[in-house]
Amino acid sequence: MLEYKTALERILSTAKEMPAEKVDLQHALKRVLAEDVFHDMDMPPFNKSAMDGFACRRADLSNELEVVETLFAGKLPEKALLKNQCYKIMTGAVVPESADCVFKKEDAAWVAPGKVICKNQSTGNNICYQGEDIKKGEKVLAKSTLISARHLPVLAGAGVARPLVFGRPDVAVFATGTELVEPDAKPRSFQIRNSNSSQLLAQLAEMKIQAGYGGIIQDDEPVLLEKISEALNNSRVVILTGGVSVGDFDLIPDVLTKQGFDILVTTTAIKPGKPMIFARKGGNYCFGLSGNPVSSFVQFELYVKPFLFALMGHRFQTEILTLPLGKEMNRKKSDRMDFVPVNIGAEMEIIPVEFHGSAHINALSGATHLLEVPKGVNAIKKGERVNVRSI
Repeated sequence: MLEYKTALERILSTAKEMPAEKVDLQHALKRVLAEDVFHDMDMPPFNKSAMDGFACRRADLSNELEVVETLFAGKLPEKALLKNQCYKIMTGAVVPESADCVFKKEDAAWVAPGKVICKNQSTGNNICYQGEDIKKGEKVLAKSTLISARHLPVLAGAGVARPLVFGRPDVAVFATGTELVEPDAKPRSFQIRNSNSSQLLAQLAEMKIQAGYGGIIQDDEPVLLEKISEALNNSRVVILTGGVSVGDFDLIPDVLTKQGFDILVTTTAIKPGKPMIFARKGGNYCFGLSGNPVSSFVQFELYVKPFLFALMGHRFQTEILTLPLGKEMNRKKSDRMDFVPVNIGAEMEIIPVEFHGSAHINALSGATHLLEVPKGVNAIKKGERVNVRSI
């Protein structure tokens, strides 16, 4: 068995970045930048007022001031200030070079029509100066950034209407198992519904990868060979569930070998999710995940998601929280790293949910995080700090 991080690094080491392409800004969410982004202008591009008020020369601040013009955002000033003159100015408007101070509206008092004084002689300048946020030519986003909502206004502000991003891999999803039927069918006494495919397609959709679904493949070697061969014609990555253990009808390893794949991972030292295949054939990749739904969910989060992001040019790092355990935990075996569904309680403590093992998918629906129990640890005391990752 490969340790979790050893298996992950072996998988990631095979990833070759997808060719770059340009996309419209509105389609850039969850894409990965394929180049550094530099700003094409100063921000702000001019000295602008930080508030509604009056712009004047600080040297005249203690005097009665004549209002000579009203400035609002999007309007260029028409007049330069003379001694003891000011502009009425709105937030975001250009502050002309002849003014070096803006006092806010609340600090102004009208003393006659068109005449104001400043009641606060210690006012700040209240000017956002040209280039104080970003200088022209400054790098604002780095290559390999996974674009989120907070990055989109940065791209827009830099004038990048079509960012260059890494391509997304075509992915095909199959479930294997003669015992499986689709969710809309009523299972017979020896059958179960296929829940893995819906789960995997949703996990892929959260990455903005719209995968193709190939359906259920029976445990029949010729059929498996045919379906996988067809999928490889259109997909860089094939994800299968089921048929990866050591039973008589666990056919995936032999089928992939006959397809010319090099199998790089067969089992990993995690629980749930020990049986897992990762194989490569040139520029194609195949994951054979466990048929148990919790296992396949965990395997996707730990291995498949980071690998797909690596193809898209991004080194994915999930957020790990370290919090106290809310109640004591014990386990009989500690030969593998365990991932246990948990919630975060009101006091920011970790509360394990009722969990019966790798087939108990309902436990995940009531959990928000996975608790990492390291290999070799049989017991964790209440209050001991533990690591959890969101799901």
